[in-house]
Amino acid sequence: MSKFKIPVQTVHSGILQENAIMLGDKSMKRLKIPAHGIIQLSFGSFRQEVTVIPVPKADSLRVSEGLARRLGWRGRPVLNASYSTGSRILRLGPLIGVLVSRDHPDQPDRVFGQITMFCRELTNACQAQGAYVYFFTPEALETRSSSIQGWVYDEGWRKLSLPVADVINNRLTTRKVENKPSVQHFLADVKSRYGTHFFNEKFLDKTEVFEALAQDTALQRYLPESHALTGFAILKKMCNSYSSVFLKPVRGSLGKGILRISREEGGGYRLLSTTPMGTRKQSYPSLAKLFQSISPKMKTTRFQIQQGLNLMELGKRPVDFRALVQKNGTGKWGVTSIVARTAGSNHFVSNLARGGTLSTVKEAIGKSSLPAGMKESSQVQLPRAALAIARGVETFIPAHFGELGIDLALDQSGRIWLLEVNSKPSKNDNTPLNDQKIRPSVKQMILYCRYLAGL
Repeated sequence: MSKFKIPVQTVHSGILQENAIMLGDKSMKRLKIPAHGIIQLSFGSFRQEVTVIPVPKADSLRVSEGLARRLGWRGRPVLNASYSTGSRILRLGPLIGVLVSRDHPDQPDRVFGQITMFCRELTNACQAQGAYVYFFTPEALETRSSSIQGWVYDEGWRKLSLPVADVINNRLTTRKVENKPSVQHFLADVKSRYGTHFFNEKFLDKTEVFEALAQDTALQRYLPESHALTGFAILKKMCNSYSSVFLKPVRGSLGKGILRISREEGGGYRLLSTTPMGTRKQSYPSLAKLFQSISPKMKTTRFQIQQGLNLMELGKRPVDFRALVQKNGTGKWGVTSIVARTAGSNHFVSNLARGGTLSTVKEAIGKSSLPAGMKESSQVQLPRAALAIARGVETFIPAHFGELGIDLALDQSGRIWLLEVNSKPSKNDNTPLNDQKIRPSVKQMILYCRYLAGL
């Protein structure tokens, strides 16, 4: 099966019917397509028999306006093409769909809110790699159909009817939307009807991740002691074992709702909680009194209780590391980037949403008080740990993931610990968005989509 890119042109419907395509003879030779033969054209879920009309001394593909409209093509895309002589199918693409939470049609420059620039960047990257991408919301799935109302970019955002994609990336931002019956039914339907690949198909919760990874003895060294917070008994046991513990919402993100409990010198307990303005401090004469104050939160939020760690610090601010681990063009996990995140001045968590700052791993470790011998080895061991954890998630959690945000930490002796695994890593907090430059993480995502689609 031959593969290469073909530039696409649209011609007037009066010149060319929808059941015919014009193909440059150079492309036909390379693809081994018979002249004036009838083949099947395939783009995402779209399938149609077409007659091939050769065009001398050309390598482009020309289709009628009507066919281009049914395919959702705007402008002059350049697409990867492959032809199977056995089945006589000419496949174009891949067609990539990105499922986003909401759109804002009345805001042309911010159609997708904060991730609009990422969507533009992904569109540009697809054009460079011979793929075609559109963006759609759960509202597009309310009616069962073989086409989807999605957004494409061509000198502005336009909403068009498009085929179901070869590969769908789930960028939904809430579990509530992800679990809607219309979304779950659509995903099951397109997988079975069209063989659509769907990755990052679910949110992870913290207890699920730690319990899954604990099944692998090689990964246990990265796991701080961690349990579901079921009542006072487990809180007392953990506080007796460690000088500090963290309570983390099982389904939280961006550092919201995290509590830190530590013993005070006088025998009482201190509770630190994250707020948008900084850290709130409260003292209690006993652990029982502290538990009494947080019990109402436990009625609405499930917490994971985790061993407190004596983290590496810069200027008395804790530091952790966000690794972006992605599947590549051969379907294997690789580390695309790792950045160090230092907590803001009034915070005990490092998330950028809480005032944290970014630096390179080398810079952060270099400025730290880690033992000299640990500084060099830590830079090698951090990506190794991230890769091992990604493989562990894939092995022990039954879902398809194409990228993971893995939060790691070093304690003051240089030991690596896992803090959290995020199946919806942010597209606007690790590296600056640039209108011209396409980030490696975006290129990697398309390579994985091409791998999944076989294009």
